[in-house]
Amino acid sequence: MTARTMPLSEDRPVGGPLDDDRPPPARFAYDGHTWKEIAHLLANLPIGIAGFVYAVVTLSLGVGLTVTVVGLPLLAAALLGARLLGRAERARARKLLGVRVEEPSPMAVFGGSGVFGWLWSSLRDPVGWRAMLYAFIRLPWGVLTFAVTLVGLIVLWPVLPFIVRGLTNVDRAMVRGLLCPSDELERRIAELESDRGVVVDTAAADLRRIERDLHDGAQARLVALAMGLGLAKEKLLEDPEVAARMVDEAHGEVKVALQELRDLARGIHPAVLTDRGLNAALSSVASRCTVPVKVTADLPARPAAAIEGIAYFTISELLQNISKHSGARSASVEVWRAKDRLLIQVWDDGRGGARLDGGTGMAGLADRLGAVDGLFVIDSPPGGPTTITAELPWRDRAGDAAPGR
Repeated sequence: MTARTMPLSEDRPVGGPLDDDRPPPARFAYDGHTWKEIAHLLANLPIGIAGFVYAVVTLSLGVGLTVTVVGLPLLAAALLGARLLGRAERARARKLLGVRVEEPSPMAVFGGSGVFGWLWSSLRDPVGWRAMLYAFIRLPWGVLTFAVTLVGLIVLWPVLPFIVRGLTNVDRAMVRGLLCPSDELERRIAELESDRGVVVDTAAADLRRIERDLHDGAQARLVALAMGLGLAKEKLLEDPEVAARMVDEAHGEVKVALQELRDLARGIHPAVLTDRGLNAALSSVASRCTVPVKVTADLPARPAAAIEGIAYFTISELLQNISKHSGARSASVEVWRAKDRLLIQVWDDGRGGARLDGGTGMAGLADRLGAVDGLFVIDSPPGGPTTITAELPWRDRAGDAAPGR
């Protein structure tokens, strides 16, 4: 799950129909959608026979041979095959019925990575067992739908579109009920696996940035400083005035290097954020923005350090974007807590047109928030104004419930 760029009120059920998942109303006319539904119902019989034979034969052999060493592996392989049958049925329903169901996540291996871990995970795979149940019950349903559709094409053709719609609605319910991801936990596992990759990539990118900044900035200045001091040492006895001038230049280089190190440290984690909290840190970053910024932070307490840091860097980067790209004359930052969420809203009256793919770091911010189950919503019509809303989970600071200042 990267950060979702959707309205905060939108909430869709997992595995359920999407907004455009519903078929058009049934009509007496035989349109393309009706013919697809008829084809689906007629195909139910041969597909139901194949699925029923597969389920009965593999389950019978697997259960019957459990007294031997090949029984359980055969049963596990049968469940993996049932997963493939379920994938084919989801594709058929998607093509002919317009049903879009999320694909289940790959089977997780428990109990080790060897043969026994794979065997145990396969035998307890809920996706495979539900696909096997789906294949088992499709035969009687396939016989019924094939017979009703075939008879309807001959004697009930005026009202067949309505009969077909009722039958295919049952098919849609079966696909959504038996072939969808197993539960919310499985969806969350898949999202967390994706978020873990985002966190690793973000951390690696931050390390590369810090290394590049050190190499190109402070390190280069310190190398030049060491060379300058070495030359001054050689000149100390020969020409004290030149040596003094070189030491004075080195002193200036030290000040610049210290400033660069302070800026770099502020980019990693500013001291004011650690010492005084989010409100003071936001006031500091707003003072460096080229656009007048009004900061309002209404927090009864300080959140966990990780959440506080993400909120700070999100606002900091958004204010940098306002300085560089918006052409705004004023901006505002609001931060508040709503139940178990930390909400951030950054507004400016600039030219608008901000997008995730606009090359201004918005996609990186969305990924960073998504890694902690956050939301990132952009409302930026051309011509402005721009309103960006971010949402983070609230976690209390361990051992510190002092209000933010």
